[in-house]
Amino acid sequence: MRAGLIVIGILIAALGLWVALGKFTYNDTETKAQLGPVKVQATEEKSVQPALGYVGIVVGAGLVIAGAMRKR
Repeated sequence: MRAGLIVIGILIAALGLWVALGKFTYNDTETKAQLGPVKVQATEEKSVQPALGYVGIVVGAGLVIAGAMRKR
């Protein structure tokens, strides 16, 4: 359990850092207009909010600390 907390904490913190640096993006497709069977769509690449990355870093660091302090 102790090693599992540390590993999961490191993974969450690394993902949080990736998001905080703005490297994590996703595509958002939106229908702009539709006339019968014809659709006009726009796809835009968006990045995840950096605040979510900061939360991931804090939670990951907390799990690493909890795993390190946990007694056997």
